[in-house]
Amino acid sequence: MTQPITANKALTPGSIGDLQLRNRFIRAGCFEGMSQGGRVTPDLIEHHRRVAAGGAAMTTVAYCSVSFDGRAFDHELWMRQEILPGLRDLTDAVHREGAAASIQLSHCGFFASPQVIGRRPLGASRKLCLYRLSYCEEMTESQIEAKIEDFVRAARLAREAGFDAVEIHAGHGYLLSQFLSPWTNHRRDRDGGSLENRMRFPAAVVAGVRQALGPGFPILVKMNQRDGMRGGLELDEAVLIARRFEQEGASLLVPSCGFTAKTPLYMMRGRVPTWEMARNQGNLLARLGLILFGRFMVQTYPFQALFLLDGAIRIRQAVTIPVAYIGGVLSLAGIERVMKAGFEFTQVGRAIVRDPDFVRRLQSGALEASDCDHCNRCIATMEAGGVTCVTYP
Repeated sequence: MTQPITANKALTPGSIGDLQLRNRFIRAGCFEGMSQGGRVTPDLIEHHRRVAAGGAAMTTVAYCSVSFDGRAFDHELWMRQEILPGLRDLTDAVHREGAAASIQLSHCGFFASPQVIGRRPLGASRKLCLYRLSYCEEMTESQIEAKIEDFVRAARLAREAGFDAVEIHAGHGYLLSQFLSPWTNHRRDRDGGSLENRMRFPAAVVAGVRQALGPGFPILVKMNQRDGMRGGLELDEAVLIARRFEQEGASLLVPSCGFTAKTPLYMMRGRVPTWEMARNQGNLLARLGLILFGRFMVQTYPFQALFLLDGAIRIRQAVTIPVAYIGGVLSLAGIERVMKAGFEFTQVGRAIVRDPDFVRRLQSGALEASDCDHCNRCIATMEAGGVTCVTYP
């Protein structure tokens, strides 16, 4: 065992808006798969309580749709008055462990499941989703306005449930990202074409949530540096989007990457767990499709530590609000590099899924690096009762 770490900035207190955090580690919004029937379950509460007990300053509940029609799976939350008591139990459990709680608010858009939502999905433009084998319908102006109201309503309910922050998901190919990306946005009205037009809806969401929650409440925005495919969003436009989110009232940006329905492993890197994902599919057709075509549909991207650092630095240099680094955070040395590059916080996913005590063990000197091997089999467990590391002792 090494000596306890005292000099690393990541282990010192930090603030986002009016929120004071005990250190700079945030458990990233990685889908838990623990909200069967769209409700808060004891497993979901315990998962986040355990993360808080493990030393993270804030844990992020993911994914919570702002409306019923924004879900990809039946075991995803959707925000409504009915689930507030369960959410309050969750935030209370996290607070008792000395940590803060955030919730990720989003909408799946064109890759929502028709079987789950009982209708054709909504999207920026009509588009075939190979992930669902379904066509979405292009949203009307009135539907866009209604979704802005859904985001605002969901944010208000999150605060009522005791959350200390909200994270608006405008990346990874979710609905707001679909409007930002030229790959999915082919509109010919005021919400399509130029980047200024494509930013209109996502910017209005951030502005609406800021107006509803007041000046000091923390609003995190997860966004893409790149979509990861030809014709998608690239870094130069992402820099301009980051500045716009700052103007509209974002407290902190989380520059990630990837498009769930097109380049899902681009945001994580490492092995594609095709067989494990197929085994956990309840639908026989989906299971056969993954076995036969999974290796062609899901690209493999080699893993390397801090794989998003260069692009994240570009975005950090373009704004004055804090930026959290995400992407391949595994070791104390890597975290020191991130902090020295000017990031105020780091979001950690797989290392905390692997070991909920990751932060506490770094702080005590018991650990210098996670032994996560990026097999990504934790992704498959989301369909089998809840995310977990399948090799953790």
